[in-house]
Amino acid sequence: MYIYNVTINIEETKHEEWLSWMKNEHIPDMLATGKFSKALMSKVLVEEEMGGYTYSVQYTTDSKGTLQQYYKVDAERLRAKTNRFAGHFVAFRTELEIISEH
Repeated sequence: MYIYNVTINIEETKHEEWLSWMKNEHIPDMLATGKFSKALMSKVLVEEEMGGYTYSVQYTTDSKGTLQQYYKVDAERLRAKTNRFAGHFVAFRTELEIISEH
């Protein structure tokens, strides 16, 4: 199992609009690709010097191959939808391999 993790810092001025969009549109769109079995959205509790609010969204997928298919087929289209928040957020993405669960 793999986790596709996206960490986002969103400015305070766009926070409420962005949070609603994430929960009601973007995360459902990601899951609708059929490439992720679940999504977990967490608020980062450490205050950033830059201000704003920081979140981590973790999308669980079955394999590296499935994640590569997401990049090839869906990523560009779904990332383009974030343009409505351009200039108001920063994001970075990481891939995690699950080693064990207890």
